[in-house]
Formats: sequence, C-alpha cells, structure tokens
Amino acid sequence: MENELLEKIIRRYEGDDGMLVSMLQDLQGECGYLPADALRGMAQQLEIPLSRIYGVAMFYQSFRLAPKAQHEVTVCMGTLCHLKGAPDISEAICKEYHIQPGETTADRLFTLQAANCVGACALAPVMIIDGQYYDGVSPSSAIAIIRDLPVAEENAS
Repeated sequence: MENELLEKIIRRYEGDDGMLVSMLQDLQGECGYLPADALRGMAQQLEIPLSRIYGVAMFYQSFRLAPKAQHEVTVCMGTLCHLKGAPDISEAICKEYHIQPGETTADRLFTLQAANCVGACALAPVMIIDGQYYDGVSPSSAIAIIRDLPVAEENAS
C-alpha cells in the first residue's frame, strides 16, 4: 500500500523533485506523519539523496517524523513566560513523563512542545493543550492538567 501511495504522490507532481515540499505534505496528509521507510522509498524513486529529504522535513516545523500523540502540549517559552517560570514547568513535565520537548510519551498520550512565544503574554506562564490555553500554570498544576487529559479507547490499558 505504502509503495502505491508513494508512486501516486510522485506521479501527481510528475516526479519533479522541486515539488518535494508538496510531496511531503501529501505524504504526511495520508499517513499523519512522515514514516522513515516512506522517506527512503521517496529518495529512491526520485533518485535524490535521503539527506536532502530529511533536510527539508526537518527544516519545516509543520512536518512530523513520528506519529502524533493524542494530545499536543505546548509550553510557551517567550520572555514573560520564561521569567514567570516556564522552564520549571517544562522541566517538571519532562521529569514526570521521562520525555524532552519534541518527544512523545511511550503511551502516545501526549507530545510535549516548547514554543518561542504564543502571543498570550498577559496570561503568563501559558500552557496550551490541543488549542486550549491554560494561564498562570505552575509545575504542579501543569502536571495535574496533563493527568486529567481524556484517554481515547485505543490508548486505554
């Protein structure tokens, strides 16, 4: 199936490697992320170095090289959030869940992201989960909020 999908995407752009970003967008749209084996196949079919594909995939923040978690947790690291304790919030989450910013928990419940600024300085420090803003969070309240996140059936143990 994946090989057929790659061929379809590459044909859509007539094999023009100048359309690599569009091809990667289509692949991610179909798979939800950019699977490593699909990227290797794309490099082979386009006859370009795999490093070029990874270079593009890693340059654009919108591309994901791993499956997305059920919830996306973002901690703002902008100046005011930083001054009001965002590094402590991020550190507490990392310690509690054994991940680093940019990583996903083993149960795929959430992915932790750090953002340079989310434009909500009046609410600092800010944590965003699935588009919902949580203002004035502390390390302990951030952990409590994450613990209360709903779990989809496929993630339930």
